[in-house]
Amino acid sequence: MVIDEIDRRILRAVQADGRITNQDLAALVGLSPSACHERLRRLRESGHIVGFTALLDPAKLDRALVVFVEVLLNRTTDDIFKDFADAVQRLPEVLECYMVAGGFDYLIKMRMRDMAAYRRFLGETLSRLPSVRETRTYAVLEEVKNTTLLPV
Repeated sequence: MVIDEIDRRILRAVQADGRITNQDLAALVGLSPSACHERLRRLRESGHIVGFTALLDPAKLDRALVVFVEVLLNRTTDDIFKDFADAVQRLPEVLECYMVAGGFDYLIKMRMRDMAAYRRFLGETLSRLPSVRETRTYAVLEEVKNTTLLPV
């Protein structure tokens, strides 16, 4: 599917406000409501839009501390990677987890209540995941930029 400038305007608009009405979206991008609705449907069906969600305030939900963790495994085989990935999927504290190339195997992003909660999680859970050899923790002092908006 080819994405044109109108599709890009639609994508930018729904990224910024997933609750925008079709009427307002159509006016914003310069289409009739029916044409806008059809384009939005096409963008969802093609997988360009994968879902809609509400963004919550972590501080108001007692999750103000952002922690990044480098994880080094003791072995790097397909079965170890699968076991680790399966275990991480079951941890609600983990917001993002990426297998990376370089000096460690995975980079994890978490939000915790405070450093004491993270220390408990590290000792009781994270360090006990399959084949974890070593972790390095980076606590965020200040969020300089945090966005979900892709440049479209």
